[in-house]
Amino acid sequence: MRARLAAAVERLRPVASGVVWVARDNVHVTLKFLGSVETARLGDVERALATAVADHGAFDLDVRGLGAFPSNTRPRVLWAGVGAGAADVTTLAARTDETLAALGFPREARPFAAHVTLGRVREPRVDPGFGQALSAAEAFGCVRIGQVSLMRSQLSPRGARYTVLAHLPLRD
Repeated sequence: MRARLAAAVERLRPVASGVVWVARDNVHVTLKFLGSVETARLGDVERALATAVADHGAFDLDVRGLGAFPSNTRPRVLWAGVGAGAADVTTLAARTDETLAALGFPREARPFAAHVTLGRVREPRVDPGFGQALSAAEAFGCVRIGQVSLMRSQLSPRGARYTVLAHLPLRD
């Protein structure tokens, strides 16, 4: 799957100037972005996430199609879509949001949209040609999801660097 996503990114590069691409080994689905969290709170966050995902079973996630937020013709975030498994990801995101709200983290205001982030556009602009390039209904493959990870992301001009803080297993 990652190789197919990387090939799609390579096809997009000529029409997608000014994009900071996610490194091939860093593609992921974000359930909730927490922002800056004090080190002293990480243990509580990990325990809350473990509770949120404990009774959810492992599942297969089908990655297919390309798109952008807020729109394909004025992209800020480029993504690959999620087919089968989207309901599981949405459930995990809702449980995560609810559990972390109890710790004082704000609830998400926008509806959750399951996706795999591929890149971020530095300077968004209207580009119908880019929208056309995103319209391919390509299948990238299926991956087994057996855990949720608590991650730290450190942003830089070259993109984000991710560090795993905890792996929280899903039920077999």
